[in-house]
Formats: sequence, structure tokens, C-alpha cells
Amino acid sequence: MKTLNRRDFPGAHYPERIIQFGEGNFLRAFVDWQIDLLNENTDLNAGVVVVRPIDSTFPPSLSTQDGLYTTIIRGLNEKGDAVSDARLIRSVNREISVYGQYDEFLKLAHNPEMRFVFSNTTEAGISYHADDKFDDAPASSYPAKLTRLLFERYSHFSGAQDKGWVIIPCELIDYNGEALRELVLRYAHDWALPAAFIAWVESANTFCSTLVDRIVTGYPRDEVAGLEAELGYHDAFLDTAEHFYLFVIQGPTWLAQELRLDQLPLNVLIVDNIKPYKERKVAILNGAHTALVPVAWQAGLDTVGEAMDDAQICGFVEKAIHDEIIPVLDLPADELKSFADAVVSRFRNPYIKHQLLSIALNGMTKFRTRILPQLLAGQKAAGLVPPRLTFALAALIAFYRGERDGVTYPLQDDAHWLERYATLWQMHGDKQIATRELVDSVLADADHWEQDLTQVPGLAEQVATDLDAILSKGMRSAVAPLC
Repeated sequence: MKTLNRRDFPGAHYPERIIQFGEGNFLRAFVDWQIDLLNENTDLNAGVVVVRPIDSTFPPSLSTQDGLYTTIIRGLNEKGDAVSDARLIRSVNREISVYGQYDEFLKLAHNPEMRFVFSNTTEAGISYHADDKFDDAPASSYPAKLTRLLFERYSHFSGAQDKGWVIIPCELIDYNGEALRELVLRYAHDWALPAAFIAWVESANTFCSTLVDRIVTGYPRDEVAGLEAELGYHDAFLDTAEHFYLFVIQGPTWLAQELRLDQLPLNVLIVDNIKPYKERKVAILNGAHTALVPVAWQAGLDTVGEAMDDAQICGFVEKAIHDEIIPVLDLPADELKSFADAVVSRFRNPYIKHQLLSIALNGMTKFRTRILPQLLAGQKAAGLVPPRLTFALAALIAFYRGERDGVTYPLQDDAHWLERYATLWQMHGDKQIATRELVDSVLADADHWEQDLTQVPGLAEQVATDLDAILSKGMRSAVAPLC
């Protein structure tokens, strides 16, 4: 069986116009996949040079396959049908190592056609390293590498205003474009680079903040033999992802035309404020996950898919989303409903086995950031605590008993919470404290919740009632009235 390469598998080849920091699965099944669609269906005509930003030789370079690889996009489509779509990606031309090919890296700045910079260097990538120097070959941090590359471009083109770049980071931090821009300017000042260069960075370059959303499951290790037999070639860089994707870019309106989004309507939104979209994702997608986990797990289920196939648990989650989360969010109702419908479809994806216990990691913090804002907003608006989000809090407290049907399971959270719950549940079991006292102890922790939740009218009382129901009747009977 032949390995992918451009000689044996000839096809389109595009001029290099995009630099991409990061060679990982996510960018390849998200950004490069979208660029490939745009190249095929519009006149974008943009090839990608992947820059490996870290000093490693694993995985091997994409250049071993001439930049070619296959994405397999699978999940439930808009009609609810299971689909699996293989696509040979031709948008990537080559990969270079900034550590092994530093001169080649700097030379990217000399190409007058270069226009876009994408990146995913992990959440820790957009950070400041005080030891980074201009003459390092290369500097260690991504922002320092980018600063050096921008200075190379500025110098080569004598500060030409039309040679700036559109810089679109995909790292999972808030306002990633603004954070990256601030660090580039910080390095420019630290390195005493010319004021004219700093002015050029600010005037000729566009830094965009983004929200990226797609579950990328990467190399399908257990299915490779069968998939390669279907494809008819060997591909060491096979990349799998879910059907759903969303790319929200906070940037100027002209960006849609420059990316040719006016010619091919991908699920890419160019917006002037990313905040409501971030809140929507955290509240609906992440919030539904967090509400679902302790309820479904204690109802005897193990994966998100099993939970969504369970009429009772699915009913609980859908009502929590539509009746208690969406009404307190600040976006058009139709947008929120379509996003929520997509979330439910994603949870049902038969190709992804999402273990509930893996999502349960750091559940206390997740509840505070993902559900509590909607719970409090709902209470404020109606004068009553929202029943399902409140029940989810009771289920979370019950989850930290660490035992299901007589079998213990691992709890992963801050040591402070694990110790505290162990003590509280021991005291509760020994009849030293009542359920309400246990609940009050958890809710009164203002250091964690950023307020004393026992002061929220009706909350502690309802959580204690729900928790008593879970303990006395079991999860199925306790949750039934809310489904």
C-alpha cells in the first residue's frame, strides 16, 4: 500500500500565503480543513506552511507526506443521520521546524504573498518568557518567535503598510488575539526595537480574537487498518473530528471577503464582539455537560452518548438548556436555539465515546464558571431558583460521596474539596450533621463561589431537599419530576 505523497497522488498545489504555528490534530482538522474547502470552492488560492514551534521530532514531520493527509469527519448531520466523510487535505504545502530550520523560518517573512498567521500552541503558548532575547535562534515562547518574524518582515519590506499580516490565534484563552498583540508589543519594547516597528505592528497588522469549537479526536489508532483499506493508501497523519464546527473571529468586516467567506458560507462568523458567543458556548455546551455528568453517572450511565439515549436523562438536559439556560443569555433566541439543537446532536454522536468520569474532572470549579451564573440570573429574574440547575448542584454534592452501587470511583478535584467532602460525608454518615448542614457548609464557601451562596433566597433549602431525595430514593426517582 502506497504512503500519501504528491507524486503518486497528484492534485492542486497552492501558493504559500498562510503561516501556521502548530502541527497538531486540532488545527489540521479545523483551520487547514476549512482552508482546503475554501481553496476548492473559491479563489482563495492559499497554501499553508506549518511551523513546528517546539523542539521535538515526534510526531514526524508532515513533509514526509508532502503535506498531504486525510480528515475523517463523522457524527450526526443536520438531519440527525450518522455520516462519515473522508477528505484528502491539500492545503498544507510543507512543515518546517523553527528549531532545525531557523533561517528557513525567517525567510517566510520575505514572501510578499504571505498574509495570514494562524496558531494553536496550547493554552500555555501565549505567555511571556523574560529570558527570551531577540538574537535567540529561536526564542522559546510563541509570542517572542512571532515578534522576531514580524521584525524580519518589517525590515525586509522597509515598513511597507501593505505587508502587514492578519494574525488569528486559536489558543483556548479569553481574547487570545488581544493577549498575543500585547505580548508582541511587550517583547518589542523589551528588545528596544525601533519605535517605527512598533507603530507598524499596531497599524499594519490585524490581531483577531477567536472562539473555536470542534471536538477533534485525532488519529484513530484502533481503526487504522480498516480505514486505510477503504482509502487505498497509508496515511500516518489521519485525523478524525466531529461533524460540527464553529469559528467565531472578532475582526474587521473586510476579513470575510478576504477569506472568501462571501463565496462559500462556512460556519465562520466575523463579529465585532466575541463575548456573547463565548458565554453561549460556556453556558450551553459546557454547562449542559456539567449538569449532565453527576445526574447521569449516579443514574448508572457511563458515557455522554448513553445519557442522551436515555429518555429520562436526555429530557432533564434538554429542559435545563431550553427552560433555564437559554432564557438568561444575551443573544437572539433563534441563534441560541439552533446552537442548543447542535449541542444535543453533538452529545449524541455515536463515533465519540465521551466518558462521564473524564468530564467530571474539577467539577466544583466547572459548576461555578459554567452553571452558577445562569442559576443566579434565573433566581434573580423569577424570584425562584431554577429547579434543574439547582438539582444539578445537589447531584454534584452527592457525586462527591465517591461511591455508586457500593463501588468506589476516583474523584479528581482540588485537594481542599476532596478532603472537605470526605469529612462532610463521613460526618453525615455518622449522623453528626444533617443534610442541610452539609449543604450549608459547601454553599457558604465564599472563597470558592466568590460569594456566600447560603444567602441566595431558597437555594440551600432546595439543594438540601433535592439531596435528601437523591439519598433516600436514588437518582432515577429523585430526578423523575424534572424530566
